[in-house]
Amino acid sequence: MTGPTAMAVVIPAHEEEELIGACLDSIRAAVAAARSVISRVSVHVALDACTDATARIVQEAGADLVVPTARGVGAARDAGVAAALAAHARTPLRRLWIAHTDADSVVPMNWLTHQWQLASAGADVVVGTVRPDFRDLSAAQTTAWWATHVPGTANGHVHGANLGTRASTLVAAGGFEPVLEHEDVLLVAETRARGARVAASDAAWVQTSGRPVGRTAGGYAGYLRERLIPLALSRAAYAPTA
Repeated sequence: MTGPTAMAVVIPAHEEEELIGACLDSIRAAVAAARSVISRVSVHVALDACTDATARIVQEAGADLVVPTARGVGAARDAGVAAALAAHARTPLRRLWIAHTDADSVVPMNWLTHQWQLASAGADVVVGTVRPDFRDLSAAQTTAWWATHVPGTANGHVHGANLGTRASTLVAAGGFEPVLEHEDVLLVAETRARGARVAASDAAWVQTSGRPVGRTAGGYAGYLRERLIPLALSRAAYAPTA
C-alpha cells in the first residue's frame, strides 16, 4: 500500500508552559527525521483555555497556534484536527496522516517515521505506548509500573499522547467528541466499530508526565495515582518498594 503523502501533528495544551517547550523540541527532531520518507509535515497546537505562557512558547517555536471556541481536551483535539485538514486541503484524506500527542509529552525521533511505516503497511489507526517520566514517580510507583509492563510489547491501551490516525478514518468516525477526558478511547472504539485496521506498537513509545495531578480528574495521572499500585499488587511478581 502506498504511504501517506502528508502528515500533521496535533497537540492540545492547557497551561503547559513548563513542559511544552520540550514537547515541541522533540517533535521538531521527529519531523526532521521524517523528511527521509515525507516532505510535508505540519504541527498544530490547540490551546485549551490557557492563561500562562503556552501560546508565546508555541509561537516562538513556529508551530501553528489554534484557539478552540469550546473548552476541554476533546474540543481542543478536534480544533487541531480541523486546522490540520485546512492546512492540507489539497491532500486526499486517505493520503493524510495525523499524529496525536500531548503537550506534557516527549516523542522519540522515530515517532513519525514509524507511524508512516505502519500506515504504509495498511494501518488506519496506530495505538502507541507511553512511559511516565520516572522522575515524577515514587519508588513504589516505579516498581509497580515495571511489574505491569513488558518493554517491547504493545499492551493496546489507548493514549492520546501516542496515537496516529488516517484522516479519512478520523473524519468518518466523526472526530473527537467534545468531552473532558477519554476522547481518545472513544475515538478508537468508534474507528474499530467501523472496521478500521488498528495497529498497536511499542516501537516508538512516548514519554509523558508522571505528575500526580493531571489536567483532568482521571486520565493518565489518575491511573498512576489510584490504579497502578493496586494493579501491580494483584500480580504475584510485584514486590512493593518502601
